[in-house]
Amino acid sequence: MTQLLDQLNWRYAAKKYNPSRKVPAVKLERILEAIRLAPTSSGLQPFELFVVTNQELREKIKAIGYQQQQIVDCSHLLVFAAWDDTTAKRVNMMFDLANEIRQTHNEGWENYRQMLLGIVASRGEEVNFQLAARQAYIALGVALVAAAAEEVDATPMEGFDPDALDEILQLRQHGLRSVVIMPIGYRDEVGDWLVGLKKVRRSRDALITEVA
Repeated sequence: MTQLLDQLNWRYAAKKYNPSRKVPAVKLERILEAIRLAPTSSGLQPFELFVVTNQELREKIKAIGYQQQQIVDCSHLLVFAAWDDTTAKRVNMMFDLANEIRQTHNEGWENYRQMLLGIVASRGEEVNFQLAARQAYIALGVALVAAAAEEVDATPMEGFDPDALDEILQLRQHGLRSVVIMPIGYRDEVGDWLVGLKKVRRSRDALITEVA
């Protein structure tokens, strides 16, 4: 645990990447696997992840991302896209997958399925999307920790036009909407003005209240 805390102290949101350094495939796969294993409400995994390496596409994303250079200089650009709606088909897909993997049929589980189907139907499309987006942010948090554990830099970014990004990656055609992006790679030790600066966080007492 001490090592993990050291790695979290090491990490920061890199402002400038070294475009000549690429994340090794083995490290990338471990980060992606951590994202796949991230917890989600009811185990629905209501998002998908796009790993963008195509430089032409990344230039287009940079143009709708306030010209942030990290988008094109990073090793890989991760795009978290949430379900545009939690439909009955999607809920059933995940419940059926659970039954298949666990090789079991549980009455309580099936009752929970029916309850959840009623809940998501009553909430409406936009509320379902917003809730799915929050689940994608849980996965983003896991991704940031996983990248730090691999000593890979990562920069969570909300500064982009989501409608334009949806068009570039044709997400709406797949029932998805972009939520957040995360370049990963290696910091430019010379060109990044944040390198070497102390991490700024509120103290434990200022942040945490214990309720006994």
